[in-house]
Amino acid sequence: MDLLAEFPIVIHQPVIWNDMDAYQHVNNTVYFRYFEDARMAYFEKTRVSEFKELHGIGPILASTRCDFRAPLTYPDNLRIGARVVEIAEKKFVMQYRVVSEKLNAVAAEGEGLIVYYDYQNARSCKIPAEILSAMQAIAE
Repeated sequence: MDLLAEFPIVIHQPVIWNDMDAYQHVNNTVYFRYFEDARMAYFEKTRVSEFKELHGIGPILASTRCDFRAPLTYPDNLRIGARVVEIAEKKFVMQYRVVSEKLNAVAAEGEGLIVYYDYQNARSCKIPAEILSAMQAIAE
């Protein structure tokens, strides 16, 4: 069974020795970097970053959380998935899953609340129709 079958974005990443901590597993803060890497891959695929550069309107992370399922250790290779699970007028919720190839198991799951933001006027704004369309297309 593919643990990331329902995730339209999946990136591959090795566990790096330097990410280990004194307790001999990947430090908890590193998982948020994994989430960010998958989120950025999603933004690239949906052209969110390009739209922000052109129009000054883009995402900003409002909150994030992580549920740790299994400790990661070096060496290992990871598959990290990202998908949008909820969309509102000015925000959306992204879900993440980190899968260990060594363990053949889910190592962590998490969410991020992303608010659409007008960087020039320093306030939240509606998600542009072009971005909504791209997000819907990637979910199909």
